[in-house]
Amino acid sequence: MLAVLVLHTAAALLAPVLVRALGNRALYVLALVPAATFGWTLFQEAPLAEIYPWVPHLGMEMALRMGTLAWLMLLIVSGIGAVVLAYCARYFDEGDPALGRFAGIFLGFATAMTGLVVSDDLLLLYVFWELTTVFSYLLIGHKGEQAAGRRAAMQALVVTTAGGLAMLVGFVMLGHGAGTYRWSEIVAGPLPEGSAVAAVLILAGALSKSAIFPFSFWLPAAMAAPTPASAYLHAASMVKAGVFLLGLMGPMLAQAAPWRPVAVVAGVVTLLLGGWAAMRQHDLKLLLAYGTVSQLGLLTVAFGAATRTAALAGAALLLSHALFKAALFLVVGIIDRQAGTRDLRELSGLGRTAPVLAGIAGLAVASMAGVPPLAGFVGKESLFAAFEHGGTADRFVLLALVAGSALTVAYGLRFLWGAFARKPGHRSMELPRPGWAFLAPAGLLSVAGLAAGIGASWLDGVLTPYADLFSGPTGDHLALWHGLGLPLLLSVVVFAIGGVVFAGQLQGRPWPRQRLPQAESVYKRLMNAVDRAAVELTGATQRGSLPFSLGVILVVLVILGGSTLLFGGAPWPTGLRLWDTPLQLVAGAVVVGAALVAARSRRRLTAMILVGICGYGVAVLFVLHGAPDLALTQFLVETVTIVMFVLVLRRLPVRFSARPLRFTRVVRTVIAVATGVVAAGMAYVAVGGRIATPISVDFAEPAVSFGGGHNIVNVALVDIRAWDTMGEISVLVVAATGVASLIFRRSEALQRRRKEQGGQATPGGAWLRAGDNPEARRQSIILQVVARLLFHTIVLFSVYLLFSGHNAPGGGFAGGLVAGLALTTRYLAGGRRELNAAAPVDAGLLLGAGLLIAVGTGAAAMVAGGQVLQSALVDLTLPLLGHIHFATSAFFDIGVYLIVVALVLEILRSLGAELDRQHDVAAREERRALERQKEPV
Repeated sequence: MLAVLVLHTAAALLAPVLVRALGNRALYVLALVPAATFGWTLFQEAPLAEIYPWVPHLGMEMALRMGTLAWLMLLIVSGIGAVVLAYCARYFDEGDPALGRFAGIFLGFATAMTGLVVSDDLLLLYVFWELTTVFSYLLIGHKGEQAAGRRAAMQALVVTTAGGLAMLVGFVMLGHGAGTYRWSEIVAGPLPEGSAVAAVLILAGALSKSAIFPFSFWLPAAMAAPTPASAYLHAASMVKAGVFLLGLMGPMLAQAAPWRPVAVVAGVVTLLLGGWAAMRQHDLKLLLAYGTVSQLGLLTVAFGAATRTAALAGAALLLSHALFKAALFLVVGIIDRQAGTRDLRELSGLGRTAPVLAGIAGLAVASMAGVPPLAGFVGKESLFAAFEHGGTADRFVLLALVAGSALTVAYGLRFLWGAFARKPGHRSMELPRPGWAFLAPAGLLSVAGLAAGIGASWLDGVLTPYADLFSGPTGDHLALWHGLGLPLLLSVVVFAIGGVVFAGQLQGRPWPRQRLPQAESVYKRLMNAVDRAAVELTGATQRGSLPFSLGVILVVLVILGGSTLLFGGAPWPTGLRLWDTPLQLVAGAVVVGAALVAARSRRRLTAMILVGICGYGVAVLFVLHGAPDLALTQFLVETVTIVMFVLVLRRLPVRFSARPLRFTRVVRTVIAVATGVVAAGMAYVAVGGRIATPISVDFAEPAVSFGGGHNIVNVALVDIRAWDTMGEISVLVVAATGVASLIFRRSEALQRRRKEQGGQATPGGAWLRAGDNPEARRQSIILQVVARLLFHTIVLFSVYLLFSGHNAPGGGFAGGLVAGLALTTRYLAGGRRELNAAAPVDAGLLLGAGLLIAVGTGAAAMVAGGQVLQSALVDLTLPLLGHIHFATSAFFDIGVYLIVVALVLEILRSLGAELDRQHDVAAREERRALERQKEPV
């Protein structure tokens, strides 16, 4: 089963490439994938189980299991998927630019649906459940330029996702109560505690997915999807997911009180309302859509009843509905493509011009109406028998089934009449004859419905193991002939009533509109209310004022954090230790004093320097606590941050804006003090309330034995917790890219000109490579000399920190910051041209190289047979150098080093060099404007 999922995934990824290479013929090749799955499934015997590790640390497994119902659904999903893909080769125009994307998404949906039906783990089932929602959203909105398609896709996404979230809560309750999320283990045990609530939540997900009342409205709107997608998603597979879930969980959850009444009542209402609405439709596709809603209601009644006979009938109806409804959608697609319309009021005489197509449609409609010997008749007869001997409630359900089936006969006749009959006052339409390759998929499905009906005894044999999971009499079976009895009599009544209803409408009598509240209008009002609330809330909070936005965030922090500390039972430490040494008190006093003076400062640069002093004070505290690595990193980060602030502050006014009103100052002060107190309290409680032994106490021994280094901090970063570092450097790459995108984007010509200017070094013995430029001439000669003397020394020191960090303070991050400071000195001494001459390399190239080295280190370990990012110890003896001992994680640290250097370089070029360029351009424009003003008129 895992191989099937992998094969489908690979086909989905390759689909766009194949379509570009082979055109529409690629769809025939792609259809071989679900066809192979169909063939494999057909010869498997249920049950079949496979288990693979997924997230072992969380006890999660990729548990796959194919029981009888899953076997049937997998045949439907794969078989009809293959047929519809072959149909798409003739349905879509040759050279359609969106066909590759459609094929990929279609196969992605087939993959998700396959995973859904074979999942034994409830959480895995939910993952595939939501994937089907996402893929269906993309298929419904295939024509993104059409507003109706976008609205329908969003409506389906919202409704089914909301139901899916409710279902997830039900799964969690069920798994928590049973102690496992494996469904095969849950169903083998007693009913878990809280199953009644879980059953209702799971029903919400199942009913919303299968468009059962009150969620029925999203399915007709989803007909904005291409017709092949409608045939597959909304007739054969996706909408069956909810019904499948009812059938899968019915043997156990039917014991919960709400399960049967909720499912049966919702199914009956859907059966009647869907059939009623179908009689009002003039669009053939919408007629089938409302008919699908009605039939899904019938299936919900069958599986929701949770008896042996009803379950057997439900399984038969599941197969028959997929066959005849998919065939009818494909017929509509042919009519739409050949005639150019789906409006039954405009179609006339197609039965004469396309007799084969009419025959295919007639066979499918006969199965839908329950005409013997087709599969629809077999399932309907068994469902009537399931409610034949029940009590009063079952009699009412049986009456509703008869009424709904009569409506099915009526709208089935309406479909045939509307599509193929010659209308009075209309000339017969000359329909271009569709080719056999276009007709064959629909014909195959219709004939399969006939074969399934004739082979009812075989079908009974393969579906009986599923029905035996339910309680009830064991003598009922699927068959074409059960003798004269109430089910057969009711079938005759159904045909008679359906024929009379259709004949009455054919005489021109208008079909009455149903007066029940429309769930779609409720949905629209709710969404409008949400949109309105979002607009009002955004208008009230997002005013474009940074102080207001920060104030709201901090007030929420104070309220939630403070109330938790005071009333949430926070584990306050019993003892209070203010300091370990008086030097800590001195450093803390410096930090507090600098912060207070910074808050009162009127000059931006002064405030920034004072904030930097706060950072340096924190670094001193790290030193006093015996954390030299943290202290070194803090010193370097603070220095680079000060440089960045200075670069930006050059373009801002020297002083802050006018102070706000006294009341505003008081409010800001209160918020600031409260935030500081709450943040300090949260940190104090979090650290002092620790109960478990920190995991870091176990780092010392493996840092030496496995990581090969004595600096525990660095070994943790590049080995023990390398995945965390991988995430952090990825964020750095994104941040650097964002800085460049926001500030440093100009035309290609200007970029080439900048590189050419920056790469021109001054010949001779100049102290700076690009010293002969206006920016360098404005700087102090002493600064230029010092920058030249220190640059290479600082770079060498950064390399030393890089390679010594495994056993001493340092590492790739600290070394990269030091190298970045070396580049900063060159920039401050000679401007942007000197920076480009000192580092004639694109920062993006360095970022990519660093990330590639870091990822490659992890991948190399995996290729070598170890775990991802696992390091190995290497001992070498080289001439002159002697014995060398190092860990392969050093290569990972080199990647970190390059990324940090590139980040600083990108910041210098963006916040520094680019702002300089903009300033020079503005100054030149201002000078030109002044010169133009001085010119005589």
